[in-house]
Amino acid sequence: MRLFIGAYPPPDVRAHFGATVGRLAVAQPMPPGRSTRLAAPERWHMTIAFLGDVPDDQVDLAVEVLQGLSVEAPAVRIAGGGRFGRGKFTTLTARVREQGDGSRLAALGDGVRRALRRRRLPFDRKPLQPHVTIARPGDRIGAAELAEDLAILDAYESPLWTVDELRLVRSFLGPNPAYEAVATVALSR
Repeated sequence: MRLFIGAYPPPDVRAHFGATVGRLAVAQPMPPGRSTRLAAPERWHMTIAFLGDVPDDQVDLAVEVLQGLSVEAPAVRIAGGGRFGRGKFTTLTARVREQGDGSRLAALGDGVRRALRRRRLPFDRKPLQPHVTIARPGDRIGAAELAEDLAILDAYESPLWTVDELRLVRSFLGPNPAYEAVATVALSR
């Protein structure tokens, strides 16, 4: 089962952010075969840890990792633009920033990773780079349009929200990717 641990913005933050995303070049209708692979608002999330393929008999261990966390919930906002990759591998993102010094968000990421290691569960060991994926436009929009989208995102700040729960999510790949929450666990405030 392909899994990740993520934090989802609340509906009011998604709606606020969605108004800005709707202005981006990546969100505009494209000719057939030129889709920018825009992520649906209900799938917008911040990945805390990507586990990848986990055997079915270890899914309960991943749930236990979440249930055993003892970290304070960080207050964050979506603010600024970013990207990963180049050319046909370009992914457009928005950054997620913590209010204050960033220590709670870092502690959340570290705590999840330590707990996964203790349970010997697989996960991607890249450092936490808090972001929300907006689209995977690849090379389907021009460099000028991408730069304009990044400028719009750089000027954006969402309302503040508290990461008060984490979800263990199963992802289904393909032309119409889908997510299914396996477990949801509240964080302490």
